[in-house]
Amino acid sequence: MNYKKLTLFIWVFVFLLLSAWSSQASDFSAASDKCITCHKKTNRALFKEWSRSKHHDGGIGCYECHQAKAKAKGAFLHQGKHIKIIVSPKDCAECHEQEVKEFSDSHHARGSRIIGSLDNWLAEVVEGNRAYKTIGSPHGESAAAVNGCWQCHGSQVKVLEKGKLDPATWPNSGIGRLNPDGSEGSCSACHGRHLFSAAVARNPENCGKCHMGPDHPQLEIYNESKHGIAFRANIDRMNLNSSKWVVGEDYSAAPTCATCHMSAVKGLPLTHDIGLRISWNNRPVISVRPEVADAKMNLPGKDIPWQTRRKNMQKVCSSCHSRSFAVNFYSQYDALIDLYHEKYAKPGLALMKLAAPLLFPVKFANKIDFVWFELWHHEGRRARHGASMMGPDITHWHGTYELARNFYSEFIPEIKHLIADHRGGAKAKEAGNLEKKLQEILNNTDHRWFLGKMDAAEKERRKKRLKEFKAKQ
Repeated sequence: MNYKKLTLFIWVFVFLLLSAWSSQASDFSAASDKCITCHKKTNRALFKEWSRSKHHDGGIGCYECHQAKAKAKGAFLHQGKHIKIIVSPKDCAECHEQEVKEFSDSHHARGSRIIGSLDNWLAEVVEGNRAYKTIGSPHGESAAAVNGCWQCHGSQVKVLEKGKLDPATWPNSGIGRLNPDGSEGSCSACHGRHLFSAAVARNPENCGKCHMGPDHPQLEIYNESKHGIAFRANIDRMNLNSSKWVVGEDYSAAPTCATCHMSAVKGLPLTHDIGLRISWNNRPVISVRPEVADAKMNLPGKDIPWQTRRKNMQKVCSSCHSRSFAVNFYSQYDALIDLYHEKYAKPGLALMKLAAPLLFPVKFANKIDFVWFELWHHEGRRARHGASMMGPDITHWHGTYELARNFYSEFIPEIKHLIADHRGGAKAKEAGNLEKKLQEILNNTDHRWFLGKMDAAEKERRKKRLKEFKAKQ
């Protein structure tokens, strides 16, 4: 064979090889291949993230997730195919049925039901107005609610013509988003698109998008706890990308939010219902057992008692701690809940009920409305959440200290002002009832010190302890 023939043979062979490889090069559907051809140029970072994902490795392309039936709400024709922008839990359930079922049974999926609550009255009326008007919201929305509340809790996504989404309601990755297909929730709230990384979902900062701030500072509490300190010091040992992620087997350096509330441990499977290991719901004025909160939303958890949930969490604790450690921790936590209830929440509720006839009948039009709201919604929650996650500084200085300071220096004075303002007027009887209750509360053992009436024996015990302390200096 001469040189020219050899060269021709080689080129033909290479061409056939490349052709064969080309026909087998894509592991994706023809529809997804078409998406990829364009989007890897127009959305380079998005494409790059997806190309690093397990979806990519498993042959799951753009079309497999974004495909839509022609008449589906939110569907539009694009390059010859009907697609939709929003990928909902209903879509994810095509492959992740169990995970979506558990998530859909959780409080996370019901997050948008906050709309219409006291918090939203604040964001929509007190803080905001209805100046933000769009095609889907012609009567206007509060920009405070759109950019604040809805981005964590979720909003009802409104669909306009040709599948476009109303800007007042999209973008939105709120955990309880109401999707055009009727489903509730957003998987991408935790599993950020388009990588959908387990490592990201397992990282505490992921939860911190929503679980932070003055009313529920779980991220700040975690960061100051021994758990958070151990995580940051040993993040390289956390094995966050592991497919199987069982504490005590795949990692042992520290727990994250996911470890305690979701992930598998010995004797306990992974769950996407984050309430199944929680034995107190600390959101309301008075903490309630989680099955009570679940019953209000008719969730399956209504049939799972708090004792079972606590045992579940103690199994997690036992991966790193002794049983007595876990039991004693819960004893301390329950004591803090009891302190908050008896010293602040129950007396506060009783006083606010009797004060109601003396107030201007519009929520947050009275100073005491703000004072009381922050007592339970901010300071009270911080104290309770801080104790639940072993964050001593937030439990005390940002919790019980601020509870006490504002209860005695803001709340009680406002109650006294109401009594004084109405004592001789048309509502003298109501003012008298309020004064009677105030005196009853302040003369209680918890508050007697405020009147200079501390029990003599208690005074002596405190003097003795102070003397012993000074002797140690």
